[in-house]
Amino acid sequence: MTDARRLHDHALVIDALVYHTDGWTGDLRAGGIDALNVTVCHFEADFEEACQHIAIWHSILGAPESEWRRIETTADLDEAKAEGRIGVIMGWQNSRPIADRLERLHFFRRLGLRIMQLTYNYRNMLGDGCLEPEGAGLTTLGRDAVKLMNQLGIAVDLSHVGYRTAMDAIELSEKPMLVTHANASAVTDLERNKPDDLLRALAAKGGLIGASIYGPMCWDGDEGRKPGIDDYIGHLEHIVEVVGIEHVGFGTDLSTGADLKKIAFERQTPRRWEGINRFNRTFGEDIPARYLADCSNHRDLPKVTEALLARGWRQDDVRAYLGGNLRRVLGEIWGA
Repeated sequence: MTDARRLHDHALVIDALVYHTDGWTGDLRAGGIDALNVTVCHFEADFEEACQHIAIWHSILGAPESEWRRIETTADLDEAKAEGRIGVIMGWQNSRPIADRLERLHFFRRLGLRIMQLTYNYRNMLGDGCLEPEGAGLTTLGRDAVKLMNQLGIAVDLSHVGYRTAMDAIELSEKPMLVTHANASAVTDLERNKPDDLLRALAAKGGLIGASIYGPMCWDGDEGRKPGIDDYIGHLEHIVEVVGIEHVGFGTDLSTGADLKKIAFERQTPRRWEGINRFNRTFGEDIPARYLADCSNHRDLPKVTEALLARGWRQDDVRAYLGGNLRRVLGEIWGA
């Protein structure tokens, strides 16, 4: 076993965003993943759909000899690793299930929801997504939602949220916020990546950004060269330079399952931003093709740890990136 693999296996490794899993843990175990923020319902799910998908997860978690453990506190993260189970943090990528009924946040928190993205690319009742051309900010309802999420200990995710809405939320919030899966627009200028001033504002409030291996967000536009780990680390090191090592983690934006070709939700996202379309036309539509040339699966993540050590990263900094930072920030948000 190499020193890099030994460090990776001993560290607390938390993927800040997995957009879907069918409950199979093979790739996660091979990649040394201890916990992950799972999008537990479709991005456009309504109240009923969200309840049904959470019910499915409760059945997985409650099954005899389940390999999964529900994560509601930071102590749960440590216990899951000690038990050899994989922690699942229940998250959403849209606030659509609550509609305009903020009391539903109390309900879903009792069911295990611990991370909620305010918007998914487009406008909803709380604010604008990153693809809305008008770029309006938080609505009055959105401001009330952020305040209530702070009170309840539900982490606010700004990954797909529009610039003005995100900056409004950061200014308003009394707790740290997350960008679970995005990169730096200063390196790859796409709507889904984040500008340096937003990263600084996020860090000033104690927040964290999870750098992503999602191909379009790491791509320089060269159709003859698919991005790889070096491109990803270019984003990561830029973010570290802007906000400091204590404010970074990783969020792969991967899906996991026994057969990736069968992974699908009941409803498909109706619109995709052009950055995805161009990348997929160039490199392929299947799920592995959407990621880095040399890192397209959780099994590949130890390669990133190896590459960071080869570039001279301190072991303590690698541990912080792999999960230590996210554990700390979640504790500040959740209150445990």
